[in-house]
Amino acid sequence: MNNPLLPLRRLTAAAALAVASVGAAASAAAADYPDRPLRIIVPFAAGGATDVIARTVAQSMSTRLGQPVVVENKAGANGNIGAVMAARSEPDGYTLLMATSSHAINATLYHKLDYSLTRDFAGLSNLASVPLLLVVNPSVPAKTPEELAAYAKANGNRVNYASGGTGTASHLAGAQFNSLAGAEMTHVPYKGGSQALNDLMGGQVQIMFANLPEVLSQVQAGRLTPIAVTGTQRHASLPNVPAFSETPYPAMNARSWFGLFVPAATPAPVVEKLSQAITQGVADPAVQDKLKGLGADPVGDGHAAFQQYVNQEVARWSTLVKQSGATAD
Repeated sequence: MNNPLLPLRRLTAAAALAVASVGAAASAAAADYPDRPLRIIVPFAAGGATDVIARTVAQSMSTRLGQPVVVENKAGANGNIGAVMAARSEPDGYTLLMATSSHAINATLYHKLDYSLTRDFAGLSNLASVPLLLVVNPSVPAKTPEELAAYAKANGNRVNYASGGTGTASHLAGAQFNSLAGAEMTHVPYKGGSQALNDLMGGQVQIMFANLPEVLSQVQAGRLTPIAVTGTQRHASLPNVPAFSETPYPAMNARSWFGLFVPAATPAPVVEKLSQAITQGVADPAVQDKLKGLGADPVGDGHAAFQQYVNQEVARWSTLVKQSGATAD
């Protein structure tokens, strides 16, 4: 008598065999991986904080993976050009993307993007993060956030705050401070942080929320007055500057971060191997010293924790973008 369940059992067995074969192939590929050089796409110009951090960790990764790790700068469109290139690359673990908090902002800032940071990529690890430092030109008669808020409210939209561009972390932090302090400071966007910094020191603009490494030397030289750092803790490089958590504006907790990603379809064993190489690299004392010397805080949290963090960051920045009314389209 024919068993009517036999074809179904054969189909199920065949499917299971296929899945097992795919899994075995992925494991075998991971065992041989990498067998050629890797590249990290940095979607910003050479010489900036993103580029320097990527190159610092790339050297350590190369030692652990036994293959060269080459950095390629593909700047443009606020980091989106390089991100699209990485999203469309083969998901084989040989092309990585160095993304930043700017990409989490872009998810809401741009109404149409050819990639999704949370859907098209798998996070490998956060390499480092930096607080934003609120600085003012020495001509501004303020030493604390409360004094700055009072000064801004008294002078209305005649007070200008600079940023590295519309929708950047420095812009959104300024907009958030405006909202919390009840001020009406005017936003002045530049094409990059260095241009904004030059005009800040020249007195054309009075205020800026900047990535701490960008302004640390100027603060230490007395050319800019530090007011507070975002977040819950003071920074080791400026121990006398308060954190915003110590002020009436504890919600000012934005940080810029720098992390590595691969296309989402990259095999899980390859993702884990890369994640391990990165976290070990960030933990290297020499790498730690280099990152701290830049004013950055080393992280090295690994795949699972970083992916969760990125999802949270996209949602958090979405709220700030909408509050600011910023748009890039």
